[in-house]
Amino acid sequence: MCELAGVSRASFYRNWEEQEPTVAEMALRDAVQRAALAHRHYGYRRILVLIQREGFMVGAKKVRRLMRQDNLLAIRQRKFVVTTDSDHTFQVHPNLAQHLQVTELNQLWVADLTYVRLEREFVYLALVLDAHSRRVIGWALDRTMDTGLTLAALDKALANRQPKPGLVHHSDRGSQYASAEYVDRLEACGAVLSMSRPGRPWENGRCESFIKTLKQEELDARPYRTLEELAQHLEEFIEQVYNRVRLHSALAYQSPLEFERQQAADMKQAEWMPATMSFLRHREIYSDVQTTEVPGRAEPSPATHRNEFPAGYSLAGCSPAEPASASPAGLVLQPKPPFVKQKAANGIC
Repeated sequence: MCELAGVSRASFYRNWEEQEPTVAEMALRDAVQRAALAHRHYGYRRILVLIQREGFMVGAKKVRRLMRQDNLLAIRQRKFVVTTDSDHTFQVHPNLAQHLQVTELNQLWVADLTYVRLEREFVYLALVLDAHSRRVIGWALDRTMDTGLTLAALDKALANRQPKPGLVHHSDRGSQYASAEYVDRLEACGAVLSMSRPGRPWENGRCESFIKTLKQEELDARPYRTLEELAQHLEEFIEQVYNRVRLHSALAYQSPLEFERQQAADMKQAEWMPATMSFLRHREIYSDVQTTEVPGRAEPSPATHRNEFPAGYSLAGCSPAEPASASPAGLVLQPKPPFVKQKAANGIC
């Protein structure tokens, strides 16, 4: 090679020593390739976690560069297709999931259904997830998306978990979830229904996220011809891959099964409680009533709201407040007058 290229052997070996990868570099590249091939749907963030668990001290930029150089690309997602039929006469329920503070298992379940394209037909998949651990606890596959499909997934979830009364079940407003059969099944076990508003799929984001993961990592990766073939691969992916080994970014890069085991160890002696609700509170600028403290009162009651106006001024025209000696015993409750914009000499109003 040196004679054909017209270079000396010393130059060849000197250049080889400068460009030859080290043993550590080759080991890192080998680990990245093995992780990417074993998890073809992982991006560089999850590959980085796997590499770091093996003991490599490496950053995200280097892992991303190695994956780009070796053409280790993750599978892309397809366009989202709406399958919800909310034009029905069934009773709908308010969205309670957006206010829940989920801290334990079986406090909030999320449910949804999606379609799967086969070689000659479309089939439909119904899912039920535990919102706290993101674990799939019930699923069903069929050629029609009627109430029987969602009931089959719900029955499997109820058999696996056997929840206590107080569970909140969240879904969209589709006719399958608002039907009388589905509602009666949930109310029989003491569950409370919650539904997303129309045209807002992000309100059921946990279930939508799993459907995206399922299609990216399993359904879009290979073609399926029959319903039986699809059912076999779905069971393998859900039960053996997603629930057991797949790393979830919302769970500190743990699998749902690992997260549930850790949750069970932490809550071993604690009693299960339903989820609590937390509502957002707007900042209150002006109070409905004003309180004036009178001297001589031992423990005056504090004002219910903060007074945003400077000391010595009242709301009515920004005029000076009355002295405390003119107030009767106790606290004087003065109704708040309407706020009127006017220009004062001191410029406070």
